[in-house]
Amino acid sequence: MTAWQVVRPGPIDGGPLRRARVPVPEPAAGDLLVRVLACGVCRTDLHVAEGDLPVHRPQVVPGHEVVGEVVALGAGAGGEFGLGDRVGIAWLRHTCGRCRFCLRGAENLCPNSRYTGWDADGGYAEFATVPAAYAHPLPAGYSDTELAPLLCAGIIGYRALRRAALPPGGRLGIYGFGGSAHLAAQVALASGARLHVMTRDPKARELALALGAASAQGAAAAPPEPLDAAILFAPVGDLVLPALAALDRGAVLSIAGIHLSDIPVLNYQRHLFQEREIRSVTANTRDDAREFLAFAAAHRLEVTVHPYPLDEADRALSDLAHGKFAGAAALVPDTPRTRRVSHS
Repeated sequence: MTAWQVVRPGPIDGGPLRRARVPVPEPAAGDLLVRVLACGVCRTDLHVAEGDLPVHRPQVVPGHEVVGEVVALGAGAGGEFGLGDRVGIAWLRHTCGRCRFCLRGAENLCPNSRYTGWDADGGYAEFATVPAAYAHPLPAGYSDTELAPLLCAGIIGYRALRRAALPPGGRLGIYGFGGSAHLAAQVALASGARLHVMTRDPKARELALALGAASAQGAAAAPPEPLDAAILFAPVGDLVLPALAALDRGAVLSIAGIHLSDIPVLNYQRHLFQEREIRSVTANTRDDAREFLAFAAAHRLEVTVHPYPLDEADRALSDLAHGKFAGAAALVPDTPRTRRVSHS
């Protein structure tokens, strides 16, 4: 099968990915083998390719927003999923289930957690595997490419919104407006929030206004009113200061990224006093995923997605890095559903 591997982490335009022919993976006990129908292109993939997140597995295949069709079951993997089912593969793929974090419902903090496209091969390929216990049923009414960004961008945006503790009908600021932000914005708007978007990209500002934002301005600009909560999606530490300065008393800034450039020195009186808070977001739980996907089933989200053929995965990541599209992107393998699985 065709797969893309991270062979030389570094700047995306320097060619850190290599397209290769590799065997179709065999599903281990408890695993599903899926034919990849679409795989979202996430900024975390870019961080892995560029070395911001050091690879955990040499020549790892990135991609963790995978929509696939189950084509084989490992031993003991029966139950919720069967052959032919459409399933989702997300970032989180293993937790120990025994540590104090898992036992209190915070499996995203499990010290033994493992991740798709970082610890195990992901969806920049024609086939991928996933432990059945970490696969997700998918809502109806969406295409494969529309579903792909929901599996990380959507889930992480949902958790970031929860971490921001937005009060009912509150004023939310979003900094950066890519794949995750444009989905979290719709969840907030459906819940009655008043939304202000700060982003450098004029096309993203247009998208934000089209989705219902009350205002859209430059990345470091002040919103037109104080914020009850804010979410930083852009991996730019410099934006922490203007985001904190925009918060009203007692408000929370939630930082959604797995990687952030250095934060400048804070001024306590200007940025943190009056019980303003900063909260990070670390991965997600399976409960987060189920809650968000249930929301997506009940509320038709507008998913702005740009398809790329799998053969152009390197270009898709480069376009993401250079801000050449608003919304999200997804890779689509040229693998008909009727094609037989070949392990070569």
